[in-house]
Amino acid sequence: MNSYENELSSGSQKNFSNMIEYIVNGMYDWVRVIDLDDNLVYVNKAMSEALERDLVGKKCYTAIGRDTPCENCVSRSAVFNGIPQHKEELILDRTYSVMSSPIKDNEGNIIAVVEVLRDITEMKNLQKEIIKQNKKLQSELNIARKLQCSLLPKELPEDKIEFSYIYKPCETLGGDFLDIFKIDAEHIGVYIADVSGHGVAASMLTVFLRSSINKNLLSPAAALKNLYTEFNRDYSDQDFYITVFYAIIDLENNTLVYSNAGHNVSPIIFNPANNKFELLRIPGIPISNWVEAPVYIDRSLALEKSDRLFLYTDGIVELKNADHEQFGEDRLVSVLQKEDSSPHIILDQIIEAASKFAGIEMYTQVPDDITMALIKIK
Repeated sequence: MNSYENELSSGSQKNFSNMIEYIVNGMYDWVRVIDLDDNLVYVNKAMSEALERDLVGKKCYTAIGRDTPCENCVSRSAVFNGIPQHKEELILDRTYSVMSSPIKDNEGNIIAVVEVLRDITEMKNLQKEIIKQNKKLQSELNIARKLQCSLLPKELPEDKIEFSYIYKPCETLGGDFLDIFKIDAEHIGVYIADVSGHGVAASMLTVFLRSSINKNLLSPAAALKNLYTEFNRDYSDQDFYITVFYAIIDLENNTLVYSNAGHNVSPIIFNPANNKFELLRIPGIPISNWVEAPVYIDRSLALEKSDRLFLYTDGIVELKNADHEQFGEDRLVSVLQKEDSSPHIILDQIIEAASKFAGIEMYTQVPDDITMALIKIK
């Protein structure tokens, strides 16, 4: 290489070096280079101006107002490990993210460390505020969950029926709901519902459902029609909808009258003692703003001693295993047909079978609300 080429090369290197310095001095983050004896050999403009003094030649720790090296010094750790190190550091009442990276010569020897310090004080304050608000929100959700659970059925006279249910939302608040109640001395009403979606909005509609369904009517179809009207009076502008299966048990005449508002899984009447088994399929429009005049119909059937009415939402049948197969209606039915036990035991058997099939812990990992109820006629 002749002298002219050397001059061009030298000039290019100088220009490149100047460009690098312009870039580093233009950074908002603090940048400094520390030698192996903790001395500052370079400090960018942002750091010098922020600390209002010439820092080159000072010890890295005295530059930030300390008399001794920092605990868990990331620069020394970067030299020792030979790879970049990171930590958060409180400097002059501000929080900084410190990234320290070793600088190596052509032979791979570490000769210094470059540190980049980013002020993350506002981000940390925002994180603290978010955590605070999340705790407040979680507390409010827990209160709302207790309220929702308090609306679930508690006690019923069990001289003529035996009743059990499982209610497991996939979130703090669920969109499923069920209720069983005494209408009069001869009639018991029971319904199961599924609100589209999950969370707060869906749970509020379960409260609406419980408070709005007319529990004095002895026609489930009439009660659903009335509920549809109430929904469109208060929630006609909402995109949510509710599916409801509603049945009334006549204890004196041993009959069941039922109607359906779009509930997409069919409740089941079964009796293992005499091989009785029937899916209660019946059409109906969900409680929604979809049509102006929905039509609901009542159907009835005779009940026998030890008959069982099983109601559920789609969460249990749509559980999937590792092969993406659904638990499905057939597997559910097979559990029901082989169990001749109390409602509580049968529901536990369903949970056990579904958990084993999906390979999950049912009470902690469900992807959808799980709600089931079982009534046995004594």
